[in-house]
Amino acid sequence: MSDNADVADNVIALNLAVAMAARPTANPGQCTLECVDCGDVILEARRLAMLDRGCTRCTDCQDLADRRGVRT
Repeated sequence: MSDNADVADNVIALNLAVAMAARPTANPGQCTLECVDCGDVILEARRLAMLDRGCTRCTDCQDLADRRGVRT
């Protein structure tokens, strides 16, 4: 028998799974060499780390976009 904490954990896990599935991917598996916002080179380490989702921004511009709530 589950208690309230177990039910809450299940609801949180379900909400997270739904949110992650709904998250758009602009270029799945592809990264640009230059940031679309500032034009700086996107470091190889970032491109390799983002191979599954793709990336179009350098880490600094992506941080700014995340704070502003901008997608893709």
